[in-house]
Order: sequence, then structure tokens, then C-alpha cells
Amino acid sequence: MKKQSAGDGPVIIKKYANRRLYNTETSSYITLEHLAAMTREGRDFKVVDAKTDEDITHNVLTQIIMEEESRGQTMLPVPFLRQLIAMYGDSMQAMVPGYLEASMDSFRRNHEQFKSAVEGAFANSPFAEIAKRNMAMFEAATAAFKPGSVPGGMPGAASASASSAASVSHPASSPASSTASSPGSSPGSSKDDEIAALKAELAKLNDKIEKLNP
Repeated sequence: MKKQSAGDGPVIIKKYANRRLYNTETSSYITLEHLAAMTREGRDFKVVDAKTDEDITHNVLTQIIMEEESRGQTMLPVPFLRQLIAMYGDSMQAMVPGYLEASMDSFRRNHEQFKSAVEGAFANSPFAEIAKRNMAMFEAATAAFKPGSVPGGMPGAASASASSAASVSHPASSPASSTASSPGSSPGSSKDDEIAALKAELAKLNDKIEKLNP
């Protein structure tokens, strides 16, 4: 998480009575957004009252969270906030900070491990072929609904075309083929064949996934 690189120890931020924040490292005034960016970059900082030298980092970090939450993309659900408020004054209150800190640290580690696993997941795994087929099917499905286009590259697209060709060359083989060979309904029937082929491929994919799961 921490990527502290410039200087030793946390950057000292002074907060003045007019609510302005002063970065002593860059000798410039900054905003809460700057502090949020520093947090995401892993820069450690300490906010102190310019007059009393009191550590007010907690208050400022809470203010940053309020600013982020007020922008519409809330991350703290209402039930969590209610439970958190209810813990104030409770006999277990002293244990909550340590519990939340440990939980977030565990979540961060799991998040990093998950990202690393996803990045190299398809390199040498049995899901590599499934991922390729899934992408091909997605591209084929997208192309199927574009006017005047015929999906290509999907396993089963060729078989759908072959079955369409067979139905045209043998119009009397079945009522469905007779309908497909009629001049007024061939475009719709062709799209139905493509959708049917796509559903068949999805069914095969589900079967493979079920077999891979113990």
C-alpha cells in the first residue's frame, strides 16, 4: 500500500484558521483533492493545526471521505453506517478500530492477489480455451445483430451456414427448410439459425465448465 518515496517520514500538512492547507514539502497551498490523490499514491502525510500543532489527520481524512461520498458514488452502505454509529458508546467500541483496520488490510491483500491471479490466469490454465471460445462467441453475437453482416470466427458459425446451405439444396426435406428456402423469409431464417448456433455453443460451454468444477 505505502509507496513513500520522497523524504523520510510523513509529509507535514499545516491547516490554518481559514481552512487552507499548506504542504510544507512543496511549499504550496493544496486542497482536500490533493490529499486524496496523495493517499491513493501511497504518500503518508500528517495534518497539524498551524496554531496549536495538534494532530488533526483523523478529522481531515474523515472530511475527505465525506467529500467523496457526497459526489454520488457512495462506497459506505447505509446499513454499515447505522451499525458503525450504533457502536459508539458500546462496550465493544474499543475493539472496532482494530477490527476495521485488520479487515481492510486483509481485503487489500486479497485484492492484490486477485489482480495478480487474473493477470496470469489464462496463460497456462484449462480456462484458456474457454476464454478464447467465449470471446469468439461474444464477437459473433455482436456481429449477428449488425445489419448485413455474417458472424465469422465462431465455432458453429460455419455449421450454421452449412445447415442453411443444406436446407436450400433440399427444400423438401422438412417444413423448416422449406420456410428457410422461401425468397421472402431467408434473411430472418438465417438470423434464427445463427442464434440457434450461438445457443448451442453456450450450452457446450456450460457443459465444459460443469465438468471442470469438482
